Amino acid sequence: MSIEGLTIIGESINDSIPSTRQMFEESNIEGILELAKYQDEKGAMYVDVNIGLREPGFMADLIKRIQQVTSKPLSIDTPDIAIAAAGLEAYQPELANYQKPILNSISQSRLDMFDLYQKQPFVPILLTTEGINDAGEPVMNRTADATYKTAKKMMTYAEQSMDDFSNNQCILDPGIVPIGSDSEGNFKRLMESIEQIKKDPNLKGVNMSVGLSNFTVMLPPKCADGSPVKSALESAFLTMAMPFGLNMVIGSVKRKYRFLPEDHPALHCLRDILKLDGFDVITRVMEFYS
Repeated sequence: MSIEGLTIIGESINDSIPSTRQMFEESNIEGILELAKYQDEKGAMYVDVNIGLREPGFMADLIKRIQQVTSKPLSIDTPDIAIAAAGLEAYQPELANYQKPILNSISQSRLDMFDLYQKQPFVPILLTTEGINDAGEPVMNRTADATYKTAKKMMTYAEQSMDDFSNNQCILDPGIVPIGSDSEGNFKRLMESIEQIKKDPNLKGVNMSVGLSNFTVMLPPKCADGSPVKSALESAFLTMAMPFGLNMVIGSVKRKYRFLPEDHPALHCLRDILKLDGFDVITRVMEFYS
C-alpha cells in the first residue's frame, strides 16, 4: 500500500540501474516488459522509460512494446531531444485510456523540448534546480529563492508552449540530493522551495515530484538495530513534504512508503538536519543509522 494522494512513477526501467542496464545490453526485452507489468500490478500510476544514450529507434520500439503489456501512461525520460521525439511519436494515448505521457524533463537550457508538444501533447516535468546566468549559461540553484524563481519562469514557458495549459498539467521537480552527503544544505533548500511554491496562489494546483530513491543513495539498508534506513528516511521526507504540496515521486513500488508518527526517529533526524549545516548534517545521518 502507498500513501493516499501520492502518485508513483515507477522507476525500474532506467539505464542507471545496473540490473536494468544489463537487460538492455543483453537485449532482454522480455525482462524489461516484465518490469513494466510488475510496476503496473504493484500500483505505479506511470511507468518511467529511460534507455540512456541508446538510439532513438530503440526508444520508439520499446515504447510500442511496453504499451502492449500495460495500459498505464508512460514517462519518457531523457534529456536528448531526438530520443524524446521518437518516444513521443511512438506513444499511443488510446492504449493508455487517452492519458498523456509525461516528458521527463525540461530545464531552462532545454526549452526546445516544448516544440515536441505540437506532435504529441505531454505532461512536462519542469526542472527548477537549474537556472540561467547573465551570460546565458546554465547554473545550479543553490538557494530556495532561486529554485522558486526558476519554478515560476518554467511555468510561464509551459503556459506559452502548451495549447491546453493548466497548472495541474505540469509537474515541478525542485530536486532532491543524497541526504547522506548533503553538506551544502540542499535538503533545507528543497523544503523551503516547495513551501514557497505551495504558498504562491498563481501556482495553485501544480504537481511536485522528486526522484525519491536519490535521497537515500549509498546509505545502508538497515540500522544497527535491524530497523530499515532507506524506507524510513524516504517516508520521513514524504511526511514532511506532502503537506507542502509534493504529490508525486519517481520511486520504487517495492518501498512501503507511509506517513510516520511524530516520535519516529527518522522524522526526528530530518527535522534536526534542517537546523544543521555542513558536515554536521552527515554526522546526524550517520547517528541515525548507527
